[in-house]
Amino acid sequence: MRKLLALLSVSLLAASISWADNQVKSATIVSQSSVSCGQKKSKKSSTDVLCQQYTVHTDTVEYQIRQQKPGDMEIIPPNTPIEYTLNKNKMKFKANGKKYEFLIVGTSALPAPTATK
Repeated sequence: MRKLLALLSVSLLAASISWADNQVKSATIVSQSSVSCGQKKSKKSSTDVLCQQYTVHTDTVEYQIRQQKPGDMEIIPPNTPIEYTLNKNKMKFKANGKKYEFLIVGTSALPAPTATK
């Protein structure tokens, strides 16, 4: 009986920790750029392949995210509010009613806002 109770409590703890990571949070896309993410080679030449990279601001963190595969993906304009979740090195979010999944390629902490008197 004790083993069952211990196993149940550990399971509940693990479930609550994994649930906390998947909470929907709000952020804003602040900039967009095209970056090289590989080369497409043919028999005679090679051309650079471009991927869209975005800077996303939350209250405390700035994320650099990049599309996973180069292709025909519409550009999301700056100052677009998003609702996102994080899963390992990926950010899943909704913008303008559509769902997206991007790779997180960089993070940095934002300075804490100063209190005005």
